[in-house]
Amino acid sequence: MIVLSADYYLPSYGGECLTGSGKRPPKGDVNARRLSLEDEIRVLRGKMEQLFIQEKSFTSANVIEISSLLDLKINEYMKRRSRRG
Repeated sequence: MIVLSADYYLPSYGGECLTGSGKRPPKGDVNARRLSLEDEIRVLRGKMEQLFIQEKSFTSANVIEISSLLDLKINEYMKRRSRRG
């Protein structure tokens, strides 16, 4: 888990996810890993939106911190996507 200064927790999958049975997908299952990363991006975006509404500022330290983490995840997603095609 990643703990940010805003006292909430975000899951960190490290690019992996578990199947519905709780098992890791096969190593070659790129779609399962990509779905996990997409889920992380959705969670981070939602948290960033909530923080912005709470703090009424794009420049608060908490919003910037989560925004930076979101940027990293989006960059990771784009790199994986460009390797595919």
